Amino acid sequence: MVIRHLPRSSSVRTAALTIGALVLLSSPVSATEVPAEPAPPGPLPAYSSTLLDRPGTQVRPNRGAPGLPGDVSALSWVVADATTGEVLAARNAHRRLPPASTLKSLFALTALPRLDADMRHVVTEHELDGVGEGSSLVGVAPGRAYRVADLWRGVFLSSGNDAVHVLAGLNGGVPKTVQQMRAKARELGARDTHVVSPDGYDAAGQVSSAYDLAVFGRAGLANPEFAEYCSTRVAKFPAGGWSYPIQNTNRLLTGADGVAPYPGLLGVKNGYTSHAGSTLISAARRGGRTLVVTVMNPQAGGGRAVYEETRSLLDWGFAAAGKVRPVGSLQAPAKKARTAQGPAPAAAQAALTVPSDDSDWPAVLMVVAGAGALVAGLVVAVRRRAATVARRTGARREFVD
Repeated sequence: MVIRHLPRSSSVRTAALTIGALVLLSSPVSATEVPAEPAPPGPLPAYSSTLLDRPGTQVRPNRGAPGLPGDVSALSWVVADATTGEVLAARNAHRRLPPASTLKSLFALTALPRLDADMRHVVTEHELDGVGEGSSLVGVAPGRAYRVADLWRGVFLSSGNDAVHVLAGLNGGVPKTVQQMRAKARELGARDTHVVSPDGYDAAGQVSSAYDLAVFGRAGLANPEFAEYCSTRVAKFPAGGWSYPIQNTNRLLTGADGVAPYPGLLGVKNGYTSHAGSTLISAARRGGRTLVVTVMNPQAGGGRAVYEETRSLLDWGFAAAGKVRPVGSLQAPAKKARTAQGPAPAAAQAALTVPSDDSDWPAVLMVVAGAGALVAGLVVAVRRRAATVARRTGARREFVD
């Protein structure tokens, strides 16, 4: 009997083919293609933000909380803590309504950082062409020089649409400013606002909401220039070689026209058009707490209603603080990092760390290293096999039948 053995060259060839197949099948894989474990669920919020999406009044009182005032007829309103952003109560928070001159708060948030307050500018007739008929005016005249700071006082105190249009021109023009205002609203998380005119003048499709106006008011308080302008009661407006006094049209701040001033009021912005009715963003501080209240279009009480209903809501908010659970937040949602399938486990991240240019070289090197280790192991095994075969062949040649 003759035992036939596989030649040594054939064994090596088989091993080589096996290694080649393994290398070819092990194509480089980038880190983003590796399945990642799902991220663990985050803690549930202390409130349900969907409450603000519901129509009607939303409030979550604890024991001992005061009842909401019964004299508020506004179509929409919000009471919020300006520091934390927590919404204490609201009615139709996201109902889209015309904002009137409260939209100037968004205009200021957009243009204030872009314009030097000390810059002087000579107004042209063209800059005043787009001012709507019947607009509120501070008295800007073409051919006259104004400091930007004077124009801002004309915006905040007299709600001057003429001042808005001149400032918008300095900012690159009305169309550009409108686009910037839209972008600013999105940045702040104000999704109900659509800007058509920077001054809040009635225009088709121009809307905002009590929620968004509260967002603008809160953001404005964080800007020192905005906060100073909106809290100014009286100022002088230049008129060539002389000046004349202008008074803030926010009666809750000044106490004008039979409206008692509200203690601790920080101002912000009021508005009125025949289409929008009365609108108001107010902020007040008491006992170390600052509240923002927005009221849109009261249905009863005449011209004073927006101020008196704001007063009632401010009083309630200070009394209810700490005794109600929030129903939402003015805080814009945090931007999420862009990841393929969520974070990978720590070990996987360490193993799959790649340069910022998404290079595949680390993965290639891993495959090469693995293939090298496999080749070394197979070579050792082949050599051992060959030695064993040689010994057995030599021994059997002595016992051939």
